[in-house]
Amino acid sequence: MPYYLYTEMFKEFLPGNTECIAMRPVPHWGLVAQEGGGKSQIFIFQISPFAALPRFITRPALYPVHRVNNMDNQIFSDVFSKAREQHPLVHHITNYVTVNDCANITICAGGAPVMADAPEEAGEMAGFAGALVLNIGTLNPGIIESMILAGKAANARKIPVILDPVGAGATRLRTESARRLLDELEIAIIKGNAGEIGVLAGADAKVRGVDSAGVAGDIVSIARDFAESTGITVVASGATDIISDGKRVLFVENGHQMMGTISGTGCMASSITGVCAAVEKDTVMAAATALAAFGLAGERAAARAQGPGSFKPALFDEMASLTPAGIRAGARIKSA
Repeated sequence: MPYYLYTEMFKEFLPGNTECIAMRPVPHWGLVAQEGGGKSQIFIFQISPFAALPRFITRPALYPVHRVNNMDNQIFSDVFSKAREQHPLVHHITNYVTVNDCANITICAGGAPVMADAPEEAGEMAGFAGALVLNIGTLNPGIIESMILAGKAANARKIPVILDPVGAGATRLRTESARRLLDELEIAIIKGNAGEIGVLAGADAKVRGVDSAGVAGDIVSIARDFAESTGITVVASGATDIISDGKRVLFVENGHQMMGTISGTGCMASSITGVCAAVEKDTVMAAATALAAFGLAGERAAARAQGPGSFKPALFDEMASLTPAGIRAGARIKSA
């Protein structure tokens, strides 16, 4: 079934003066609508997981409307330019499924990767880096101890720590480990899918494996409240990425559905976030730059790929060739 057929189905739930212009995938469909006077709005729908079949569609819950305005892309272009110029060292303690992809995308984004998870050197290595990325995708207790050592060393040097709580909510080990890292370390940015963020924020959310299986409530409000209560910049990734520090909320609309056809794109997004956070103290702007850049590379790669096999190398090529001017022209970032 074509992607945009659902637009007609949702018209009855919208104000009469709105026009449907874009849809997003389940379980959280962000519907971008255009209202009179040129003001954009984002409507978040919670619908049945069976919504791929029109006959199963039920009336969705319409959460609060978030009025948004376009951002000046020069801000994000400047951050990306600094990453290209400074080549920051990004220390990763990450999972063995995507470790090579994370290293390569870090290089493509302008950074220099180092992967060091042995407890004997994790703290020392973090002292040399511009940012530390912690990813619990393939978890074991020893890795968590290394993360604590590296994180404390990074905190001591005021180096930003990015946490990717992969699969938090799926098992007790993952959930408790993510919470321990949040409790014992000063995390600058936490980036997860809606389910992972929802679980750690205390919302009614579910995670299946490493994928979000849904969250009850308005994910924008959940992310903003989580950020406000913790002092951490929260990134809830999805078809539209949501970024908040508790005061500001940004929406990043770049990306392509083909990015979900290969493993590791979420992990790679965290790596690029590390690159940008190493050169930009404003963690909201750093995260938005990273996600817009990666999403834009995904869009360009999808335009010439024939399937997942050709998409992946094209994604690295497009990330490597992306310029600050490309960010300025192609980033689609809005503020609430």
